[in-house]
Amino acid sequence: MVNKSALFRLHFIVFLWGFTAILGKLIHANAQILVFYRMFFAAFFLFIFIRFFQRQSLKISKKLFFQLAAIGGFMAFHWLFFFHSIKVSNVSIALSCLSLSTLFASVLEPLIFKRKIDISEVIMGIVIVICMGMIFKTEFHYKEGIFYGVLTALFGTIFSVFNGKIFGKTSSGNIIFYEIFSGLMILSVFYLFTGQIFQLNEISYRDLALILILASVFTAFPMLESVKLMKYISPFTLILTVNLEPVYGIILAFFIFGESEQMSPVFYIASFIMIMAIIANGVIKQRKAATKKVEAA
Repeated sequence: MVNKSALFRLHFIVFLWGFTAILGKLIHANAQILVFYRMFFAAFFLFIFIRFFQRQSLKISKKLFFQLAAIGGFMAFHWLFFFHSIKVSNVSIALSCLSLSTLFASVLEPLIFKRKIDISEVIMGIVIVICMGMIFKTEFHYKEGIFYGVLTALFGTIFSVFNGKIFGKTSSGNIIFYEIFSGLMILSVFYLFTGQIFQLNEISYRDLALILILASVFTAFPMLESVKLMKYISPFTLILTVNLEPVYGIILAFFIFGESEQMSPVFYIASFIMIMAIIANGVIKQRKAATKKVEAA
């Protein structure tokens, strides 16, 4: 039986993740500045929490550090593309594109974990591509936002898949800290070579305050909390609930921003079908896993 308290906490952190897109639109600074300060403050808060509250060692091997650094780079650009997608289109477009993560995962996971391709994942992928095609056709004026939204989904999937291979090699807190810290360092080098490093002081106190909230309440806290919840909630429940992030975000955006977030009926129908396809695929997988357990017993 699912722990009701844990389930409530899970929905709460997914709600927080959905709200990050709202903050992304409320913050006036561009995506490059926003992501840099988000990662800077999130790394700082995580360091303080792990080192002084949990009193855990941050020591890891050199090999693991470089692995986490590579994954952190994908995380950094995933966030960069996500917030840029919001800036050039809107919250609804950026969040709907996240559904493509499941499609990318259906291809990348079998390659990286060396397992057979699941037919149900292929079918679900086709459904998602058709739905995204409908959205692109009806919302073509948001083509730039959709382009960066697709990149968001791709980089987010690569980050998640490789993160699965790292899990268990050190504490979850250390994994999150080094990924965010390394992502920050990689972004800094990227900004240095592109000249964007000189734009980082172009930020208002209002934006800085909102980014502090984003980095603490909507980044560091839900990441640590999601790890704790793995003790009480199955991966299946976690994955299904996380898929509600676009739903929460799109609904919130509609009520908070009004007209700028109003989309065509085709957009909402296609988004609903994509989310239902992802949930249905999760249910099918769970039933298959349960059947295999029974047969093995």
